[in-house]
Amino acid sequence: MYMQKRQKSRFLFSDRWLDRQSIVRNMEAFQDLIVIVLCLGLFAVMLIQLWGIAIALTQPLDYKHVTAKILFVLILVELFRLLMVYLQEHSISVGVAVEVTIVSLLREVVVHGALEISWVNTLAICGLLFVLGGLLVVCAKTPHMDCMSANTKFCPVVYRGGKERQNELELQYSRQCDENQPLG
Repeated sequence: MYMQKRQKSRFLFSDRWLDRQSIVRNMEAFQDLIVIVLCLGLFAVMLIQLWGIAIALTQPLDYKHVTAKILFVLILVELFRLLMVYLQEHSISVGVAVEVTIVSLLREVVVHGALEISWVNTLAICGLLFVLGGLLVVCAKTPHMDCMSANTKFCPVVYRGGKERQNELELQYSRQCDENQPLG
C-alpha cells in the first residue's frame, strides 16, 4: 500500500492558533507601549529637574550644582529624542546614542571638575571622546539603512530613475524661462 507523505508546512504553526505574524505585530505593539511609558517617565523626570533648577536659582547660587542639573536635563532631552526616533523607525539611531554618551561624559567632567580628575581618568575620557567622535563622523557620512532600503529621492545613494525626471523638469523650466523672456 502506498502512503502519501504529508507536506511540511512552511512554518511550524502556520495553520494553528499560533500565527507568527500576529505574534510579531503584538510584540511590536507591546514594545511601542513600553517606549511610550518610558517617554512619559522621562518627560516627568525632566519636569522635576526643571523645577529643581528653578528652586536652585532662588537660593544662593551653586554653579556646579545648577550646571549639573542643566546638563542632566539636556541628557534627558537627548534620550527622549532617541526614544522618539525608535518609535518612528523601530531602530536605534547610533548617532543620537553617541551624542547622548558624549554629553554624559562632558557632564561628568563639568560636575567633578577637570582638575579633580586623575590623569589616568582624563586620558581614558579623552580616548573615549576621540573614539565616540570618530563614530559620530562615520554615522554622519554613512546613509541610514532605512534610507537605502526605501529607495526614495531623499536617499542620495540608491535613488536612480530620477535622471529622466530631472531632465524633464529642466526642459519644463527652460520652456517657462523662454516664454517669460521679453520680446526684443
